Amino acid sequence: MWKKDGEKLEKKVLDIVWHWLKLIVVCSIFAVIVQAFILIPVEVSGKSMSPTLKENDFIVMENFSQIDRFDIIVFTSPDGNTYIKRVIGLPGDHVKYEKDQLYINNEKVEEPFLKDIKKHKNEYVFTTDLNSEDILGTKKIPKNQYFVLGDNRRLSKDSRSFGTISETSVLGKARVVYYPIFHSKIVK
Repeated sequence: MWKKDGEKLEKKVLDIVWHWLKLIVVCSIFAVIVQAFILIPVEVSGKSMSPTLKENDFIVMENFSQIDRFDIIVFTSPDGNTYIKRVIGLPGDHVKYEKDQLYINNEKVEEPFLKDIKKHKNEYVFTTDLNSEDILGTKKIPKNQYFVLGDNRRLSKDSRSFGTISETSVLGKARVVYYPIFHSKIVK
């Protein structure tokens, strides 16, 4: 009788261990797939997105949702480097800055993410005057292209330098800063 009870207990323990082992393997595979293809970690290098994103922040990006104006995207530029910038102009738009004011298709557009930066800018112009037609050579941003700028306009290499970004070069959209912990936030 004792032998039978011991065998039952041993079988039960083995069943529990086997169950947890399968669960751990399946969860690990799922985590690897999610991290590799859906929620991808990226380190911020440089100061062009400051103060929104700081150098050495770690963000999570995703690559399955539609890109909208003012989204922060990660992309490979025409020069082969990977950058993180904010989408200012969408396909079909005409982008212009005049006296620090953004105009899209000749309509004034507010940039709420720059409100705190502009408050402390002193007498200097934050975004120099520009016209996307002068930069791109076409009146409107071409189909499947985006006009991007860094939030720290004075220190940013962006569409003013290398033109528009192709939709196919976009790696993903920044969603969350997860490290350092004291700077964790949802990216806006």
